[in-house]
Amino acid sequence: AARKANLLLQAHFARLPLVNAELRADRDAAVVAAVPLLQALVDVVSSSGWLAPALHAMELSQMVVGGLWHDDPPPLQIPHVDRDTLSRAAARGVELETVFDVPGLDDDVRDAILALDASRLAAVADYCNDYPNIELAFDVEDAQDVKAGEPVAVTVSLEREVDDDMVDVGRVRAPRFPGAKKEGWWLVVADVPNNALLSIKRVSVAREATARLDFVAPPETGAKTLTLYFICDSYLGCDQEYEFSLDVKAAAG
Repeated sequence: AARKANLLLQAHFARLPLVNAELRADRDAAVVAAVPLLQALVDVVSSSGWLAPALHAMELSQMVVGGLWHDDPPPLQIPHVDRDTLSRAAARGVELETVFDVPGLDDDVRDAILALDASRLAAVADYCNDYPNIELAFDVEDAQDVKAGEPVAVTVSLEREVDDDMVDVGRVRAPRFPGAKKEGWWLVVADVPNNALLSIKRVSVAREATARLDFVAPPETGAKTLTLYFICDSYLGCDQEYEFSLDVKAAAG
């Protein structure tokens, strides 16, 4: 059963057509079941402070929802956009590296590259409008006066760009995911060189959200560079990553 599930998931990522109805049903069941299992896996490895496995599980969640490999171009998530679309773009000297590149094209160029009828163009536009565009700001409390081994707090503010006509904000548009889904996001503070996950919080962002991540300062004194990740559980290409520094001083006493 495990081998079959593995093969079905790989067929899902590679977008291989399955002619057998029973196999298609089994694939869809495996895809839907994988999402909560991966969220649980993130919880387990995070509780042990393991950074790399947590990031891989998050990336795999995006692959499952989007139905593509982690290194595929993010525009392939858009309905009716395929590798032929990317080839037509390349032939015109246009690089479609992100979902945001598609609505940014001139109308005549976009129509020629997409080569779709009006209803399919509307589906592309709806997807691009709903694709999350979130601004992140953060503040490290007393970043210049952190004591070794003592608590540190990072406050994160999130603000989503929302059009007035958007409905059901946060609903995931995923043509290859066999079910309804809402976006989820992970905020992570990490010590990358030491493969250490220091703090994690799962959040949702409708329009605005704030979160606080608490962790313990490193035991070594001096400058310390940490990384803040903001990672989606559903879409490829919209994750964010920031480095920040702590000036760790010796603890009192």
